[in-house]
Amino acid sequence: MFTASLRAGLLKATPKRPPLGLLAAGFAVSALVLLPFCVTAVSAARGGISVAVDLLWRPLVGELLFNSLLLIVCTTLCCAVIGTTAAWLVERTDLPGKKFFAVLAVIPLAIPAFITSYAWLSLSPALETFWGALLVVTMSYYPLVYLPVAAALREMDPALEETARVLGNNVTAVFLRVVLPQLRPALLGGMLLVALNTLVEFGAFALLRFRTFTTAIYAAYRAGFSGAEPALLAMILIVLCLACLVGEHFARGKAQYGRLARGVRREAAKYELGGSAALAFIGFIVFAVVAVGVPLGTIGYWLTQPSDPATTVSPYSLSALAQATWASVRLASGGAALTLFLALPLAILATRYENWLTTLLERCAYLAQGAPGIVVALALISLTVHSVSPLYQSTFLLLVAYAIVFLPLALVSVRAALLQAQKQLEEAGRSLGLGRLSVLLRITLPLAAPGLGAALAMVFIATLTELTATLLLAPIGTQTLATQIWADTSTVAFAAAAPFAAVMAVLSMAASWLLARRFGTASVFAPKTSAGAV
Repeated sequence: MFTASLRAGLLKATPKRPPLGLLAAGFAVSALVLLPFCVTAVSAARGGISVAVDLLWRPLVGELLFNSLLLIVCTTLCCAVIGTTAAWLVERTDLPGKKFFAVLAVIPLAIPAFITSYAWLSLSPALETFWGALLVVTMSYYPLVYLPVAAALREMDPALEETARVLGNNVTAVFLRVVLPQLRPALLGGMLLVALNTLVEFGAFALLRFRTFTTAIYAAYRAGFSGAEPALLAMILIVLCLACLVGEHFARGKAQYGRLARGVRREAAKYELGGSAALAFIGFIVFAVVAVGVPLGTIGYWLTQPSDPATTVSPYSLSALAQATWASVRLASGGAALTLFLALPLAILATRYENWLTTLLERCAYLAQGAPGIVVALALISLTVHSVSPLYQSTFLLLVAYAIVFLPLALVSVRAALLQAQKQLEEAGRSLGLGRLSVLLRITLPLAAPGLGAALAMVFIATLTELTATLLLAPIGTQTLATQIWADTSTVAFAAAAPFAAVMAVLSMAASWLLARRFGTASVFAPKTSAGAV
């Protein structure tokens, strides 16, 4: 009996070796993620050092770098202040109507940034400036800070704040000395997402005529892709994205934050706003009008206006709207399914066969967070034009681009779902004679089904509103809601773009609402934050 127990203990302590087929699938997925980086690097190096110096040592590159960095810093700080303030008012004060404001504060996540840009630009061309770009991306991305900070405030141990209050600290001192340090992981994670989204944003800046690396890369591609300029600019963009990831990692550090009491969870006491309650309420209303009311109201206004045939790329019709809607839903569904399929082997390796090799494969997949959609699209174009021409401008190639860009989004959710699935049930199935594939299909996947559904829904929403890769890789004759909006707004045909913008906003908000209702509000955000933590 002792020998049997010792043998069982040794077998349990010995890490399991992953099946060769599963390991090969993990290598293939990681290689697919690294492919755009390699193709871009090779294309950039093709011209040699002298060409690279001539192309990069220009005032244009300096202007792009200055615009991008200034916008990232300003947007990140604005979103940090707005998101943290909103979260504090909703979670820690007696703000009137805070349940309504809690829902209202996250609606901008369901409205793509280029839709917000379209709405503001149609009000006034004077917004084609740095300040217009700052307004649009701040209103679009501040929920990326609000959501994690609000969640952290709900989970925070109230004993620390109460102790600080007993020691004579006022509300401001408690927030700065006790609350804010505990918010650091959530706040930095949200700020990282804001910085990355701002850095890779294309549609909003292109409509506002604000020059960044993404708009310059697209312009260089349209002017003639044979040169090394798009690849060199793309390499700078990749470096900036990876610098954001590394910077957030070191800023977050290894600090751990948890509750002191592990018993029944106790809600923190609410601070009374007193005479400031009315001011905070009015401020929230004004902010909601700017962030949500203007985009939706502008779309509603243009829906009532006749379109001008002189500026419309293609005349509006219910048939064109239906075709664009079907194309968007079809591509988003295919992209979500392929992304989930590719994320599954990596998640299984990371959760069931954890070792240095599987961890490395998983981390390689997260590098996709530093690969903007425009870089992935251009790399795939270069590869297919020169090596695999039958795949050029095919639906399959577009779905592959979606899968690379949104793989981190799906991977974290799938990984979390597999970690929650009880391994004992899998071991029981193996002891009853089931093979690995049977255990996966009959036990593991059904247990992880809610998390897999959340991953599928999140990638569907992200793909539905994706513009850059779709614009470059969509097959000839394929028009999605995003590309049709882009085509009409580029010619100032705001009324013609309104029906497509309205349908996209409705689909995105409906999918987000269903996701939050089915899996909880945290499911809409948490995977995105974790994906950034490389």
